Amino acid sequence: MKIKASRLQRRILVSLRILPHRSNISWLKLLCLCSLTLLFFSFSLKHPFYLGVTDLKYNAPQKSLQGTVKLFTNDFEDAIKKVYKVQIDLINGKDKESNNTILKDYLKNHLKIKINGKAAALDLIGYENEAEAVWMYVESVNCALPKKIEIENTLLYDQVKSQINIVHCDVKGNTKSSKVTNPEKSIVFDF
Repeated sequence: MKIKASRLQRRILVSLRILPHRSNISWLKLLCLCSLTLLFFSFSLKHPFYLGVTDLKYNAPQKSLQGTVKLFTNDFEDAIKKVYKVQIDLINGKDKESNNTILKDYLKNHLKIKINGKAAALDLIGYENEAEAVWMYVESVNCALPKKIEIENTLLYDQVKSQINIVHCDVKGNTKSSKVTNPEKSIVFDF
């Protein structure tokens, strides 16, 4: 049984946009089409971009190169699973010692640095999570004042084909930045 609304009730429902007015039918079709398009694209895109950031700074009094490496947690966990064939949980971090061992090895193989032509080992000091990213703190000790820093950065390249890695390097207040996109891997900074 259909209930007929009075003219006043109909006007109220139309003004509240609960009941469409005859002139609003094309507007509703457009709204529906836009909603479906938005819904389609939101499910088709897993990630809008894949980005890693490495920030290095020379500490003259300590003669060390110190810095951070920031990567998306889920991509990093997937890369470690692919390379090491182990499941790792960087968010809850129940086995921190095992995680540190795996992360140190991953960084050793995917972030290589030369200072003034001499290989410099990066030590993992620790890591922590922030929202959807993992921050790793690194340091290379007993470094001479860098005149030239060469970096080979392949972080997440084995997992993400469109990975972009940005590197910032600061020596005595002189900051330089560059990026590499998979498969590019080499960056050279002259100071």
